[in-house]
Amino acid sequence: MAIGTSPPMSPNVRRQYATELSIERTRLLYQGSLLPTLLMLLTGLLCAWLLWAPARYVQVSVWLVWLVALVVLRVFQVAAFEAAPAARQASPSWRRMFLGGSAFSGLTLASAAIALAPVDNFVQQAWVFGLLGAAALSASVAYAVSLPAFLSFALPCLVPPIVFLFVYDAGQQSGWGWLGLILLGALMVVAWQVNRLIEHGLLRRFQNQSLIEHLQSAQRQGQHLNHQLTAQVRQRRQAEDELRQAHAGLEQRVAQRSHELDLANQALSKSEQRLAQALEASELGLWDWNLETDEVHHTQLHALFGLDAEQVRSVRADLKPRLHPDDLPMLRRALVEHLKGRTEDYQVEYRVRHVQGHWCWIEDRGRAVERDATGRVLRMLGTRRDVSARKEQEEQQRLAATVFEAASEGIAILDADFQLLAVNQTFCDVTGYGRAELIGRNALELSCSRDARRHSQAIDQALEQQGRWQGELVEARKNGELYPQWLQLNSVRDARGGVASIVGFYTDLSARRESEERLRYLAHYDDLTGLANRALFRLRLHEGAQRMRFNGRSLALLHVDLDRFKLLNESLGHEVADQLLKKMAQRIANAVPEADTVARLSGDEFAILFDGYTNLSSLVRVTTRLLDKLRVPQRLGGHEVVISASVGISLLADGNFDLNALVSQADMAKQHAKHLGGDNFQFYTESLRASTLERLQLETQLRKAIDERQLLVYYQPKLCLRSGRLHAAEALVRWQHPQLGMVPPSEFIGLAEETGLIAPMGELVLRQACWQACEWRREGLEIRVSVNLSVYQLRQGKLVSLVRQVLEESGLAPHLLELELTESQLLDSVDHIIATFEQLHQLGVKLAIDDFGTGYSSLSYLKRFPVDYVKIDQAFIRGLLEGSQDAAITRAIIAMAKSLQLQVVAEGVETAEQLQFLREHGCDEVQGYLISRPVDPATFRALLERPAEYWLN
Repeated sequence: MAIGTSPPMSPNVRRQYATELSIERTRLLYQGSLLPTLLMLLTGLLCAWLLWAPARYVQVSVWLVWLVALVVLRVFQVAAFEAAPAARQASPSWRRMFLGGSAFSGLTLASAAIALAPVDNFVQQAWVFGLLGAAALSASVAYAVSLPAFLSFALPCLVPPIVFLFVYDAGQQSGWGWLGLILLGALMVVAWQVNRLIEHGLLRRFQNQSLIEHLQSAQRQGQHLNHQLTAQVRQRRQAEDELRQAHAGLEQRVAQRSHELDLANQALSKSEQRLAQALEASELGLWDWNLETDEVHHTQLHALFGLDAEQVRSVRADLKPRLHPDDLPMLRRALVEHLKGRTEDYQVEYRVRHVQGHWCWIEDRGRAVERDATGRVLRMLGTRRDVSARKEQEEQQRLAATVFEAASEGIAILDADFQLLAVNQTFCDVTGYGRAELIGRNALELSCSRDARRHSQAIDQALEQQGRWQGELVEARKNGELYPQWLQLNSVRDARGGVASIVGFYTDLSARRESEERLRYLAHYDDLTGLANRALFRLRLHEGAQRMRFNGRSLALLHVDLDRFKLLNESLGHEVADQLLKKMAQRIANAVPEADTVARLSGDEFAILFDGYTNLSSLVRVTTRLLDKLRVPQRLGGHEVVISASVGISLLADGNFDLNALVSQADMAKQHAKHLGGDNFQFYTESLRASTLERLQLETQLRKAIDERQLLVYYQPKLCLRSGRLHAAEALVRWQHPQLGMVPPSEFIGLAEETGLIAPMGELVLRQACWQACEWRREGLEIRVSVNLSVYQLRQGKLVSLVRQVLEESGLAPHLLELELTESQLLDSVDHIIATFEQLHQLGVKLAIDDFGTGYSSLSYLKRFPVDYVKIDQAFIRGLLEGSQDAAITRAIIAMAKSLQLQVVAEGVETAEQLQFLREHGCDEVQGYLISRPVDPATFRALLERPAEYWLN
């Protein structure tokens, strides 16, 4: 090799040089960045001092704080880089962070020239652009070790101001822009030249360092060769002396060696025979693999794989396709590790497809026996055997261990003397002992087996005679807690019939006992309130009747039902409702301490049984006291709640009376109390039974009337006071009974609401009213029909879709349909009603509040409801001329409605004076007997023919 020339570099060496050059550049960048950073800080301070003016205090202060933060971050970044180990300094992230910091620094300085330097101040601009040029010049020298680093600072620093100078062309600004371009070009040329010099210097330094290392390595190799040569010379001389000595006795030993060789051949032949027999007995197969030719020789191949030796000549071509795909990576890894010399021998277990189709497990062992000069393995020898039986046994053991540990019962294995050999985790959990505290100890001597010690004689006898013992014990845990335990012991006998070991199964019966006690409790008591349930109530009722037959005492039954509890449940939620039920149940129990039984029959229904009441007056006092205590206000969930109840009372004076009838009578009396408004009690009477039967019959007939179309729709006209025309009508349902004639609405409307029949009845009225309005429109009459809604229809959630469907089927314009809801019903699910009204309003349907002024709704609710009409209740209209209060209320309602841009309808107008009062005070529409009673469609059609003067005069 010529002196001064560097040795040729391989691609790996070149990549190493490139990596080291990159790391060195990064290191030089960080080492040389402190001075430019300080210069940048100095430049920023000078710029801030030059640009400081009252008009720019905030901008300059923010910019200066940002610049100082960047300088501090750059200093911390340099300190972190210098503190990082060399391995971490090689990370590319340091270079990217440096470039990002340089770019942000350049942009920060550029922002001063663009946003802070006044355009009309030449001196300040000259200073700022001069300081920017100085900063860029320092960066061209300090960052020139990496052109991207220089450009990441210079371009953000100079290009934005240059572009700004060209764009903002006022005066001589373009000249400054050309000067900036020239400066940028000059700095790039300077940076490029400096970068070339630094690059050349670094490259020369690395080449010289490599050359020095190469020379030192060659020197060491030469010294090593000299030592080897000297040693070989000594060895050769010694070998020549030994050779001369050995040659003298060689001929003497040749004959002896020949004789010994014959004896060895005979012994080898015998050894091969014994080896073949041993291998056959041990079921081991030998293999000899030539890795150069991939040829392999086997023994016992047919016994292992069911194949003949001729079928497997090559490992890759013949044996590899039979290996299980999941085992190939493991086998390849073990083989490669051994071929590379990392393991002493090659040992692996894998699966091979047998010729009969099943997978068999093979244990393969071997090692390299021949290598070439470079250490590459040429030949391997080894053995293989079928370990499928062992694998299956291990799997069975693993499954048994899994079952042993995962069993829900405690399991312990003991020897014949009850010494613990093994326990599972459940046994430890049951007894409270750790596994280490139990193994090797006598199970009967543990404190957790004191009840078993009392039965030890019976246990020994049962195990000896029957081979098993089982029974329930009361044992103690480690902490002294007693618990019921079911113990089952099974003996395992050895070949001679003696007890070799004992397997015990320990079951903790605590949870089962608690569950049984819980079930017994729930069978007779209510889980929520702790009162007797329906089953225990029936049992106590039967026992009371039995006692009454013997001693002649009377029974009294109170059926208590909380009023409006369903509304509270829906409003406050189920959790608060459950708390309320608990408190009400406690109040009931405390209010009637003399009662024989207090039971909860269902959600909000309770029963109180008095065995042997004295007289009716005592029952009245007890029931009155009960109602008074129930209605005492209480706070639940931040709400003050007042709950009343309806109570039905039935009496039993005859022990042979049907108990079911007694319960039915109390329920009938309770229903009557609720019908009367609640918060009262009623005794059962025969007249009440007759009334209830009549009500049931009426309900049945009403259902039949809906199905058979006995319901009719009548229309009560509405008079417009401005035009004097009948332009609207309220649709009202009427029942034409085949035998009873016309049934008054007061007798079946309330019943329909209670039974849920109001929904199909309301749908019938809605459909007929819409079809009738369409019929009138085809005759040239545009009549708006109003239909009353019930809360039950709103709760069903189908009202909007029903109205949309009826409008589509009938073809009625939406503005000719008006839906009315009474004011008192607005308090039920306000948000839901508002959402429903908004959807109906979007359909174009008119909405009205009926009976306005009689409810308790807030005016804030009225503001939220998208209604069009307000109907003044007839109670105010009836008293218009009797006193000033009704007239004042009516005037206030009209004024309020007008301020809210709502139409006002007065119902129940029966006199001309009432009509005149409403007309004078701006009421829009009226209806009542003065105009017309509800009439059938034909009569209503005739009323439309009358002129306006008829109605207003």
